[in-house]
Amino acid sequence: MPKHSHHPDNCLVFAHRGANTEAMENTRNAFDKALGYAIDGIETDVQLSRDEVAVLWHDRFLNKIGLDDKRIDDFDYHQLQALINPKSTSEVIMTLQDFLAAYRKRCRLLIEVKNRDWEPISRHELKIRQTLDLIGQNPEQRIMASSFNLASLVYAHQYKPAFPLVYNFETHQTIADARQLLNTHAFLHGLCLPIENLDHAIVDVLRDHGKCVAVYTCNSDTEINKALQLGVDILISDLPHKALMLRDQ
Repeated sequence: MPKHSHHPDNCLVFAHRGANTEAMENTRNAFDKALGYAIDGIETDVQLSRDEVAVLWHDRFLNKIGLDDKRIDDFDYHQLQALINPKSTSEVIMTLQDFLAAYRKRCRLLIEVKNRDWEPISRHELKIRQTLDLIGQNPEQRIMASSFNLASLVYAHQYKPAFPLVYNFETHQTIADARQLLNTHAFLHGLCLPIENLDHAIVDVLRDHGKCVAVYTCNSDTEINKALQLGVDILISDLPHKALMLRDQ
C-alpha cells in the first residue's frame, strides 16, 4: 500500500475536453453535458489562432474538420469561426475568454497550454501570458494550468509565481524523472501522469513532496479503479459519468 492514504471519495473527477463521447470535444455542448453529471472539473486545451486569439482546440491539426495538413495557427479567429461548425450554436470553436466566463464559477478547471515544437519561444510565452492574464485572480486556486512543455511552466512561474502549475508526464518518463523534476522544479503544484505510469511508488514520491497527483486518461473500469485505489487527487476521463459512478458506489 502507498505510505500516504487518500480516500477515493476525495478524488476529483474531471471531464476530458468535456463529455467528448457525446458532443464535439472542447465545445460548449460537451462542457454542458459533462456538467449534467455533477463532475468536479473540466480539462481543456488552449492554442492561439494566427491573429493571437486564445481558442480551445486539442489536436496538432484541423483533422476533425477534414483539414489534415492545416493547424489552428494557419488561420485568423474569424476564419476558424467560419470553418468549425459555423451553423451550430453550441459546437463552434470557443475562445478561452468565453470558456472562463461560462464555467469558472461552475466547476474547477484544468487548462492545458499546447505549446508546439514548431512555434517560436516568443509564441509559447505569449500563449502563457494570455492564458494567465485571462484567468486573472484565482484566490482559491480553482483553476490550474498544465503543459507538456516544461520550459513554458518555468516561464509561467516567473510570470505569476503563485499560480498552480501542473507538468504533464509522457509515457516514456519514469519515477527517476519525477524525483529529479521535483527536486529541480519545486514550484510545481503537481504532476499529471499517464494511467500507464501510475503506481504506488510514484504516488509516494509525489506525496512526499506535498504535490497534487493527477492522472489521464482513465476510461476503462480497470483504469478508473486503479486511480481511485491509489488515491489520486484528480482523475481525468473521457467517460466522467462512469468515473463518478465507480467513485461514488
